[in-house]
Amino acid sequence: MRMTDRTIELDCGKLTPTFPQRLAAGLAPLTSLVRGFRNRMEINTLHDLSDAQLRDIGLNRADLTSAFLASTFFEDPSEHLTRSARNRWRLSLFRSYEQ
Repeated sequence: MRMTDRTIELDCGKLTPTFPQRLAAGLAPLTSLVRGFRNRMEINTLHDLSDAQLRDIGLNRADLTSAFLASTFFEDPSEHLTRSARNRWRLSLFRSYEQ
């Protein structure tokens, strides 16, 4: 006689989140808003830098202005600045490669 393996189906339904998990999920939008506001204040301090210092980090004055204009008050403008700096860096690499 042969023994057959039987698989036991376990009820692997969604577990109920614990209180700290529910609290973290509930505070996530507020945390995101605070982070965006903090980044917006930090970007405001970039206006105090000279054009040479901005160029060193891959930005210019137009990037700062467009970051604020492209984002609403509740959005994080630092993402726009990061994209601008990366694009300028890639363009400079491409130009140096052509020469």
